[in-house]
Amino acid sequence: MSISDAGGRATDFETWIIAEFAARGSFTALVILVEIGETKVTPLSSTYLSVIGHEVGWLEILALFSGARVAWDGAAFFAVTAPEGGPLGNAAGRARLRELEQQVKADRLTLNRGHFFDKQGRRLMIEEVPVQ
Repeated sequence: MSISDAGGRATDFETWIIAEFAARGSFTALVILVEIGETKVTPLSSTYLSVIGHEVGWLEILALFSGARVAWDGAAFFAVTAPEGGPLGNAAGRARLRELEQQVKADRLTLNRGHFFDKQGRRLMIEEVPVQ
């Protein structure tokens, strides 16, 4: 595993991916990148990727997401597996990602059902803000 921070400690993301892989083996991660404002979270971009080991660190994820060419503040990961186990095929991955995008569009609190991290790989949670 790659340790992202200078102190040699794993990020929350790295701790999560190790535990997730240990629990389910290979899986597909559906990912939603978001912009976080003072009282608003805006979905920006989405993707899915196959996770076939826990060796990926947060720095590798940052490098991967730099290709998105959007200024994002948070990333929510949703681990899913095929019915027979393992990662989803491409068609199923795309379909599940579209469903997730619609759920997040309808209710931003959906992000809390995934594993939500900031740009430093630390856990995040969305809280409802009363409308004034």
